[in-house]
Amino acid sequence: MFINRINIVNYKNLQDVNICLSPKINCLIGLNGEGKTNFLDAVYYLSFCRSAYTTLDSHVIRHDEDFFMLEGDYLNERGEPVNVFCGMKRGAKKHFKRDNKEYKRLSQHIGLIPLILVSPSDTILIEGGSEERRRLLDVVISQYDNMYIDALTNYNKALLQRNAMLKAEEMPDDQLISILEEQMAEYGEMVFSKREAFITQLIPLFQKYYTSISREKEHVSLRYISHCQRGPLLDIIRRDRLKDRAVGYSLHGIHRDDLEMLIDDYPVRREGSQGQNKTFAIALKLAQFDFLKLTCSKTPPILLLDDIFDKLDATRVEQIVHIVASDDFGQIFLTDTNRDNLDRILQDSVSDYKIFSVEGGNIIEKEAMV
Repeated sequence: MFINRINIVNYKNLQDVNICLSPKINCLIGLNGEGKTNFLDAVYYLSFCRSAYTTLDSHVIRHDEDFFMLEGDYLNERGEPVNVFCGMKRGAKKHFKRDNKEYKRLSQHIGLIPLILVSPSDTILIEGGSEERRRLLDVVISQYDNMYIDALTNYNKALLQRNAMLKAEEMPDDQLISILEEQMAEYGEMVFSKREAFITQLIPLFQKYYTSISREKEHVSLRYISHCQRGPLLDIIRRDRLKDRAVGYSLHGIHRDDLEMLIDDYPVRREGSQGQNKTFAIALKLAQFDFLKLTCSKTPPILLLDDIFDKLDATRVEQIVHIVASDDFGQIFLTDTNRDNLDRILQDSVSDYKIFSVEGGNIIEKEAMV
């Protein structure tokens, strides 16, 4: 699946953008703050029904405007056209349509257009808390497994209700809290099994990409950590109910899962340089790409690479571009502030690419260097 044409109206600083795209590589060149990342976010929105950077849809509407609109014309793996439309007025709910038919539930759309975003903020996977690493797992698995979304949603509902009972002044009803714990255990173990299977398959893909980008300079690995590894989750949750009551929230469950990231057998958060951390995050995202390619209708996901050159040496940058320019990848979007970097590398890597200039929210196609 790739996007053939995109129409953007009043999305952040992008007032009116209507451009045709390359099915292979699309490069957006411009200074910081001109709208490159906003464009990638619009492409992301058409895949996930939300922004990558804010949970409030009203925040993506251009200042002093009353609505935003996104429309993408895609071609699927069979060459069939697919139209995706999203629009929202301030104070109203958004409308999401596929081929002019509105979705009853937005979750029905997730996975139709698989997509991976690589951005400077990805280093938070290493530097941030465990919730960032769980979100990484959730975003990927939910694109190929609808049952995962349902199980995670049901687990979180039971968790919120149990936490509310733990915080209440009165003692929780024993029968009701037991039911909630059973729900947490049932759905939590479903989520755990799917996360564990995903990580097991992800590790060799991740190590392959890191080794290629770094030219085998470091050894990296991942380790999944979950309370479910200690035994039946129901027993673990119930065992510490009194302690949970004392602190006012649930101390055990899959909402505390983590993904330990290691370089040369030490935590990359402690040992990694800025370049190594960025390489780690990029390799992780490229591994997710491979995984989705094998699971989402056997179609390559769209790959968004936002500002990947910063903090990487020239050798690693060229390795990354050569990797994504190969036939194993589908449609790519790249952003940078310096056109010379891209022209030099792309001329040696791929013939089918487009260059777009981004300035003040305007996007104009430029001629590629010969």
